[in-house]
Amino acid sequence: MANYRTSRVLPIILVVVIIIIAIAALVSLTRVVFFSGRSTTSTVEVDTSKAALLDTTVTHSVRMTVRGPIVADEKFQSYQIDVSSSNRSLKTFTGYGGTIVDQTTLPNNVAAYEAFVYALDKANLSKGTELTEEKNDTRGICATGTLTTFTILDNSESVKELWTTTCSGSKGSLNASVAQLNNLFVKQIPGADSLISKVALTRF
Repeated sequence: MANYRTSRVLPIILVVVIIIIAIAALVSLTRVVFFSGRSTTSTVEVDTSKAALLDTTVTHSVRMTVRGPIVADEKFQSYQIDVSSSNRSLKTFTGYGGTIVDQTTLPNNVAAYEAFVYALDKANLSKGTELTEEKNDTRGICATGTLTTFTILDNSESVKELWTTTCSGSKGSLNASVAQLNNLFVKQIPGADSLISKVALTRF
């Protein structure tokens, strides 16, 4: 009788052990697929944005856009500086439609652009993490202050865009000194301060 019971119990125990091993293996595989994959993706995104910033080929460029307080259309002001390995430009605007007040375009070269983007990298331009959905919606944000946006571009398409404001409750996605970055951009355009002063936006 004892042998009979043993012969019936052993297969059941064996099946239970196999099921437990299978479940453990499935859990381990799930962790590897989902969690390891996420970590790898995050690393690639950071490396891609830095590589795009330091790329000096003609398709790559960087941009800084500064928007003033949200006021009447007649009084709303902003300015934008674009720099690539071939050109540097500054445009000042009035109104939400972007009517140009002043603009200047200057030539550039690879050596000068390389020095500039490496300075931006040392100032941690690409260090921040882009926000998503509503958290990245800057419409109407910091209505009484200034919004500054930095964009890394390839073929005029954004690779990474980070922003911050002068309002304490709207820090944004930039994880760097906005004053340092703003100063680097403005110094790319001789006479920039004079043009920016016409739209009455305070320099950092």
